[in-house]
Amino acid sequence: MSAKETPVAVITGAGSGIGRAVAIALNRAGWRCALLGRREAPLAETAAQSPHRDRMLTVTADLSQSGQVRDAFAQIVAQFGRIDFLFNNAGAFGGQARVENTTPDAWDAVIAINLNGAFYCAREAWRQMLVQEPKGGRILNNGSISAHVPRPQTISYAVSKHAVTGLTKALALEGREHGIAVGQIDIGNAATEMTADMSKGMLQADGSIRPEPVMDVSHVADMVLMIAQQPLAVNTLFTTIMATAMPYVGRG
Repeated sequence: MSAKETPVAVITGAGSGIGRAVAIALNRAGWRCALLGRREAPLAETAAQSPHRDRMLTVTADLSQSGQVRDAFAQIVAQFGRIDFLFNNAGAFGGQARVENTTPDAWDAVIAINLNGAFYCAREAWRQMLVQEPKGGRILNNGSISAHVPRPQTISYAVSKHAVTGLTKALALEGREHGIAVGQIDIGNAATEMTADMSKGMLQADGSIRPEPVMDVSHVADMVLMIAQQPLAVNTLFTTIMATAMPYVGRG
């Protein structure tokens, strides 16, 4: 298979954690990958760790800014010619605060990345998928366990991830007639920089602080790769992958 025939994936938040693991897994499986994020250095490090560096493109953009997202996707299409898969992964946790102490700036910062950024990226990938030949593609949104059950004192994050579920459903419905499959992966306690504090102790619904089990991020990457490789006639609409013993069912 020539380079031009290999499928193209866009991975947001590809400079660390889940995004990095997924990008490397897709690249190892033969995909051409566009690594999208705010800072060049972490993206370059992801590319450097990949087995097929020549199939990697790094693109910087602030995903909360629609114009920057548009320009980034134009750069990706100019390089690769199409988009087959978008892993809408970039996100911000925003820390923990009680409702009365949550500032407008803190709220806006989380919503801007987790919801607005996810929509802007989906929209640009969607526009390309409508016009390319062959038409169509797949979008996979990174939801969260918090798309189902919130952690204490994380209202911005929980609301943003519940909204991502609405985004997934709306896109999946509208995508049917265009050959665009849209799904969501809800991830619980993958071991990344973002979850480093979980093994030390996390606030629980009863007010206690307890460490939580985590799982290796490679398991998430394996599942995303499996979904990415499904034919477009098949859609994994929602799936959950989590550390087996983490507090989720019965979190509250």
